[in-house]
Amino acid sequence: MTDSTSQPHTKSTSSLTSTHSAIAQLVNSVADTLMQHGWMLTTAESCTGGLIAGYCTDLAGSSQWFERGFVSYSNEAKHEMLGVDNAILTEYGAVSEPTAQAMALGALRHSRAQVSIAVTGVAGPTGGSKDKPVGTVWFAWGVPSDTGPTLGAETAWVKTERMQFTGDRAAVRQATIAHALQTLLQLLKAST
Repeated sequence: MTDSTSQPHTKSTSSLTSTHSAIAQLVNSVADTLMQHGWMLTTAESCTGGLIAGYCTDLAGSSQWFERGFVSYSNEAKHEMLGVDNAILTEYGAVSEPTAQAMALGALRHSRAQVSIAVTGVAGPTGGSKDKPVGTVWFAWGVPSDTGPTLGAETAWVKTERMQFTGDRAAVRQATIAHALQTLLQLLKAST
């Protein structure tokens, strides 16, 4: 797990347009890499509310590599849709490493995908605390693995990471989407 800080984001339209373009390019690269492996992707999203899945399905032909997305904004949804144990949610909270791990594995278990992205965080402007300020996001990526550490899925290895983003709600969510896809692409390329 790594703690890092992203560069501050601005609210200008040109910045959001360039961010959208950069994310679209990431999606193209993720799609190509998944198709090379014959793998499908699933997403489990809380703070992004389905935006990662939205970017993925903006690409024509995404049904060849995108299997489904779960929007699990509430703790009840995390438990009911993804099987996140209520004890994890009670002990660690929704914005935590164990919750992100459980979301990534739950998305794999409740889909036909081989690869997952899970995000849970505090996009703001409210909801932050001293331990989890606005901009805190936990990520988890589940990728196929025949070796290495597993966390209960049949063939998945899960990487987690905590990031602290700056900016308003839109900036935190866009940074979350970009980081989730960029790291997934790195993990997929490392598994070739």
